[in-house]
Amino acid sequence: MIMTRIYRSQCLMRAPALVLMFLLSLGATAMAQDNTTKDSAEDSQNIHHQSAHLCASCHQEIYKQWKGSMHANSTALSDPIHGTFYKKVVGDPTKEGVMHKASGKFPICLQCHAPNAAIDKTTKLDAMPAYEEGVNCVACHTLAQYNGVEGQDGKLMLGLKAYDISDKLQGPSGMNNALAELASSSDDLFGGAGVGTSDSQKPNPHLGEPVDYEGHEIPALPMDGNPKLMKSSDACMGCHDQRNNPHGVPLCQTGNEYALSDSQVNCIACHMPIAEGLADHSMGGGHSPAMLERAVIFDLDTEADGDTLKTTVWIKNQLPHSMPTGAPFRNVYLKVSAYDDQGTLVWESSEDHPSTGDPQAYFSYAITDDEGKPAMPPTATKPGEDTRLGPHEERTLVYEIPAKTVALVRGELYYNLLWPTLVEKFTHLPEDLTDPVLIAVAENPIDAD
Repeated sequence: MIMTRIYRSQCLMRAPALVLMFLLSLGATAMAQDNTTKDSAEDSQNIHHQSAHLCASCHQEIYKQWKGSMHANSTALSDPIHGTFYKKVVGDPTKEGVMHKASGKFPICLQCHAPNAAIDKTTKLDAMPAYEEGVNCVACHTLAQYNGVEGQDGKLMLGLKAYDISDKLQGPSGMNNALAELASSSDDLFGGAGVGTSDSQKPNPHLGEPVDYEGHEIPALPMDGNPKLMKSSDACMGCHDQRNNPHGVPLCQTGNEYALSDSQVNCIACHMPIAEGLADHSMGGGHSPAMLERAVIFDLDTEADGDTLKTTVWIKNQLPHSMPTGAPFRNVYLKVSAYDDQGTLVWESSEDHPSTGDPQAYFSYAITDDEGKPAMPPTATKPGEDTRLGPHEERTLVYEIPAKTVALVRGELYYNLLWPTLVEKFTHLPEDLTDPVLIAVAENPIDAD
């Protein structure tokens, strides 16, 4: 009995402390849960954390176009070519805290290829969909003002660094509903009916309030009109103007090429044409056969000159930038062939790749090391010869073909995403990225008489 009373007494003495510890633990748990809730709420409110899937709720056709674009596949996780170089010069795109190997700095590549991750200074690109989606909806539609790529210190300000970023979506025209709101709040008997530009009755998160749409809760995504940026090349130039490697060698130079062309046609006019009332968000370029085919005019003219057929190849670059443009390893080459009346090849301009067998027919931008030998983009120290077709350039090449047995002269123009040396080296890449793409054909039948 005595021992029992002592034990009960000790328990009663400890009870306040135990209760206090229990209450504190409950409080800590509640605070942790509250912080988690706050973090989750903050994440959902950060516009650059919003996945393109959210936008697909309403903009289904635009989402479908974007999903197949290189913008949607711009990260080292999705683009095998970029991923190959990224892993070489930076590291694993699924790891946090990875730095550029040569500079020891946060990878500049992410400013263009994974801008939402760049905002958060993270290198773990699979951490959330908005990172993995690369250049997704909000990445473009939160660009508020283009400041140019040349910083005050002379260094290039690339990707997001070239812009002021907004926490509101930026659209080519905005909502333009202010007049309707004014009319509906006045003594207008019709409540502003017929005023404004939208007749849709769907709930619209761009008006500034969260909405429920087809069972999906969509947060408020207010939108401002920003036509000066969203309907001009300013929306593109932060990433597509120019890019130097660590040694100052120009790699991508589309902006400089465009400036030389004196063109008044902006990037969006070609790369986002209007079809059925929508701007095409597939944004075709070097990976789009249709865009490549329309980029050039290609023709042949063959005349007999004794025992020789003089064939003149005529090429015109219709673009306001070089053809090809962008990454320096892109190239175009020409092959001219002659066939007899059975379709058998009897002559060709080059038995090997034109880069070695017919240099005049190889259009590329070379970069080199200090000794003038070809070098990879990260290590090149000097720009080499640039034989690409300049903006709006016309070029002719002449071939003299033995006329005997020739019934047809055929010219073919090919586009390739990679130098021949890289095609041989990057054997892990799929064939649709390494195989040349036929972008133009011209034929001259030869009269037997």
